[in-house]
Order: sequence, then C-alpha cells, then structure tokens
Amino acid sequence: MPLHNDASLFELLSLEGAQAGLSWETVLRKRERYRALFAGFEPAAVARITPARVQRILQDPGIIRNRAKVEATIGNAKAVRGIVQEFGSFDAYVWRFVGGKPIVNRRRGKGDVPSSTPKSVALSKDLLRRGFRFVGPTICYAFMQAAGLVNDHAVSCAWHDRAGVRT
Repeated sequence: MPLHNDASLFELLSLEGAQAGLSWETVLRKRERYRALFAGFEPAAVARITPARVQRILQDPGIIRNRAKVEATIGNAKAVRGIVQEFGSFDAYVWRFVGGKPIVNRRRGKGDVPSSTPKSVALSKDLLRRGFRFVGPTICYAFMQAAGLVNDHAVSCAWHDRAGVRT
C-alpha cells in the first residue's frame, strides 16, 4: 500500500537496512522493539540519539545488535533532515523517483520480480550521495515495494488490483 508518512517511510527504509543479510521474518519479529528503541522512527527524534543511548540499544536482545546498522539508522535520520529542508518532506523526496504515483507492474510470479531496477539504482545512488548507509539498490527496491512505490504483486494475486486502493 502506498505510504505517505515520513516516519513510516523512514521505518521501512531502516528495517530494510537492518534486514540486510538476514530473513525478513527475523526483522518483522523484532519490529515493535525497534519502534520502541528508535522513537517510532520519527526521524528528528532518531537523529538525537546519543552515543550513550546507542550503547544501551546495542545491549537490547529485542533487535539485531549490529553496531553498523544501528549507527546507520541514526546517521540516516540525520540525513533525512537535509532532505526535508530541500524537498519539504521525506515523502516528497522518495515519491519523486516514481513520478509521484505507484509503478504497477504485471508480474506473473516471484520469478518475474527483479532484485533491483534502474529506479532503485537511482534512489540508492542519491541516498548514498546524501550520506545514507545500508541503502544499496536491492535494499532500495525492497523498500520501494514495501512502501507501495512499486506494485509487484502477481497479476493473479488479489492484492495486485487492490494495492494502492484505500478502503
């Protein structure tokens, strides 16, 4: 479903980065604890996390205790501030990569879904240029799918025609 909320978009991008090298199920089981430790993924609040708090976060078994990923989340929140200054919101920035509306693909099945696309490569390059970490093209494409920027539901899936339709 298309998301247009800065905190929700930042959460998905952060969790996709945390998932790198792991199963998505692992991250989903830990999602609520991430939300608690990272201030609901409100970028301004995450950007204020201190080194002392990072130490406490890294001791919490409710998350993936990878220093690089935790520090990337905080650094990425700081980089969101620059994006908000430039574009007005993280939402406006992200959605410009797909022209402001979801790309609806006509996939036949999982085998038809690529791991990255030229648009995810472009998003990745721009995020990296702005100081983000854990935002490679594959992570960016998974983020684009999760945030509803791209509809890769198989045409046989009931969600294909419902994705993007709010009820």
